[in-house]
Amino acid sequence: MSPVTERSVDTLARCLAVGGVALFPTDTVYGLATEPDSREGVERLYALKGRPPDRPAAVMFFSLELALESLAEIGPDTRLAVETLLPGPLTLLVPNPARRFPLACGPVPERLGVRVPALPEDLTALEAMRWPLLQSSANRSGGADPRRLLDVDREIRDGVDLQIDGGELAGTPSTVVDLTGYEGEGAFTVVREGAMPAAEVGARLP
Repeated sequence: MSPVTERSVDTLARCLAVGGVALFPTDTVYGLATEPDSREGVERLYALKGRPPDRPAAVMFFSLELALESLAEIGPDTRLAVETLLPGPLTLLVPNPARRFPLACGPVPERLGVRVPALPEDLTALEAMRWPLLQSSANRSGGADPRRLLDVDREIRDGVDLQIDGGELAGTPSTVVDLTGYEGEGAFTVVREGAMPAAEVGARLP
């Protein structure tokens, strides 16, 4: 795995600040990222993937503290569940009553997908990112999830503004867990089993 440097992270931050689209490594697979409030950036990201514009994406934070600050309206039970599961190879669907990050929410603005990756040592420089990014896997819609930069479709690589090579990644996408019914009920659903087994998700939840 190639180490990601402070310089590459600074370049990533500047790319996103102007609504650019970047190709970058995560704790699971390679992803595409843009500024969550940039309609132009989000439209370009979706077009590169060939993904319908009404499909939701996730918002990735590189700090659990920053994620919780943006989820200020969630209840105490859901907050505890988020604190228990993250950071990790998970996408958590949580209530979003304030309708934050609407471009990431698709047709259900009251629900938000949240990621806080557990980064391997060679990618920890990404923790210097102090604001969130809208993120989706760097594959054509329905295609295989890329574990190496060169596994990413050539048209996607040619279409982004920045590529960051993090070497070979784990290659299994995040597990998606719906926590929108967790408050007061403890109800959750594993929507997609990925890098974390469903049984482990259940065992970790309080």
